[in-house]
Amino acid sequence: MNAAQMQSARKMKRTQTILFLIVLLALVIWSSIGAEFSLPALFAGVGESFRFIFLDFLPPDFSSLPKLLEPAMQTIYMSVVAMVIGSIVAGLLSFLAAATTSPHPYLQVFVRAATSLFRNIPVVIWTILLVAAFGLGTIVGTMSLILISIGMLTRSFAEVLEEIDMGQVEAVRAAGGSYFQVLSQAVIPQFMPGFIGWSLYNFEINVRASTIVGMVGGGGLGFILQSNLKLFQYQKASMAVLLVLVIVLVVETITNRVRERII
Repeated sequence: MNAAQMQSARKMKRTQTILFLIVLLALVIWSSIGAEFSLPALFAGVGESFRFIFLDFLPPDFSSLPKLLEPAMQTIYMSVVAMVIGSIVAGLLSFLAAATTSPHPYLQVFVRAATSLFRNIPVVIWTILLVAAFGLGTIVGTMSLILISIGMLTRSFAEVLEEIDMGQVEAVRAAGGSYFQVLSQAVIPQFMPGFIGWSLYNFEINVRASTIVGMVGGGGLGFILQSNLKLFQYQKASMAVLLVLVIVLVVETITNRVRERII
């Protein structure tokens, strides 16, 4: 490439960058107008936000802690059940969704499309739909978390299966191994570290999501938090938020250490 061509390429790149920035700026302005967002309104509410947090919301009401222990345990129960059931179901479906292990391409497409539906509908929407069908309670929250877990983990597990060393698979096939022998001897041993890692990560996500699920009727700490907010019992709500934070940090610490030891 001569000097003239290099200069022309630089000019074209500069022009493309300027056009991109103009389009991006126009998109931001258009979106801000549509969302009725303005910086003056944002800064005007800062003072009121600090007043609410430090005068109404804080300090937490520690006397309400005993009443929060059972909902906290419900939050953990829902997360554990959703992780276990979601991992098992997603683990089975992932063998049908991965290109390296699916018996037929059409079956692979069908399973991926079905689990994508579970994954792409937000957990709040699943909870609202299930509350309308089953009523309020932890069973609804658990079912919502299971559906989201299946959707997320099936895709993650399928990607793990598609990244395995195919040399081991071909070696078992060359030795005359059946489909199930290939899975048990060449695929599953490589699959298990990813299975454990993603399952533990899903448990962390479930603990966080269970609070949102509870706020729309799924039980647990989220339900208590929403009830306290509606009754203007902000310091009790603050205690619930603090307990959620503690649970999330403890779960993250434990799962990280388990992953380090097992994987």
